[in-house]
This record gives sequence, C-alpha cells and structure tokens, in this order.
Amino acid sequence: MGKVHDRIDERLREFIESQHIYFVATAPTGPGGHVNVSPKGHADTFAVLDPQRVGYLDLTGSGAETVAHLRENGRVTIMFCAFDGPPDVVRLHGRGRVVLPHDDEFAELLAHFKPRRGQRAIVVVDVDRVSTSCGFAVPLFDHRGDRDLLEKWSDRKSDADLDVYHRTRNAESIDGLPALEVR
Repeated sequence: MGKVHDRIDERLREFIESQHIYFVATAPTGPGGHVNVSPKGHADTFAVLDPQRVGYLDLTGSGAETVAHLRENGRVTIMFCAFDGPPDVVRLHGRGRVVLPHDDEFAELLAHFKPRRGQRAIVVVDVDRVSTSCGFAVPLFDHRGDRDLLEKWSDRKSDADLDVYHRTRNAESIDGLPALEVR
C-alpha cells in the first residue's frame, strides 16, 4: 500500500499537478501553539520546480499561520488526495521558506505561476521525503470549478489597502509568532 520515494518522479508530478486542492500542514516549535492545516487551490498556484523542490503562490488570506510556522522552524507537509480517479494520496515532507515580493528570487519563481492580484508570497519547499498511500477511504467528489471570491475581493482593493490588510491581519499567527513582513 504505502511507499516512500526518493524524489518526485514524472508519474507523481502528473498526479500532483492534476489535483484541484491540496493541504499544507505546519506547526510551531515546542509543545504549545496550534497545529495548522490550510486548504489550498486555484489553478496554476502550485508547481513542481524540480524532483526535490515544489512551490506555491501564497494568496492573501484571513491568517498567516503557515508563513509564521515556516519562519520559525521550516517544517511542512503538503498532502494531495485523489477525489476522482484511482484512490491515491501523496505527501511531500520537507523544509519550507517564504519568498516575499521584495526578495531577489521572487520574479524568477513567479514565472512558474499565473500572477494573481492579492498574491503575498511564494512558499518554496525543499522536499526530503515523498510518500504515497492508498486513498481507499477518501470520498469521491466532482470538481465544479475554482471559487472566484478571493480574486473579486482582491480586485476591489488598492495596493495600499492590501498592504494595510497584510500589516494588520497577516503580521502574526494566532499564537503571536511573527508572520508576514510588509515593506
């Protein structure tokens, strides 16, 4: 059933890139604090950069737990589940980091994604463990499309409005850890 792979091969890449939703799990260091799992989606926001590195376009959201946890300790797991087709689950374990729009490598990384209004960072993960398991208990769902609410919300905001939102709503985690740095 389960198998550990040393890299993301072409079959796994095709599976990953065909999924409409993925889940990002992080946690703060130590016994306190909240474990976080964030659902992510939208076409063209996830990319396999090479067999041991992935990235995703981080869009403005109501919190910044993932960013805070990655800044603190870098630990991350990304999980993909097949909600149609063969019942597969793929987990990518690794060390993540946050690349902000003012960072030197942001523009180069952004070329892997469709730029979106409200993008606030790119998360890059150096993958050190790739595991697959059966998805026998994962239910079947039909994908009807991406929601457009986040883009409509972002389109109504000016750059200054988004900066204020990031400074006031995304500056720290629910546990008080520093999250998004806005210049």
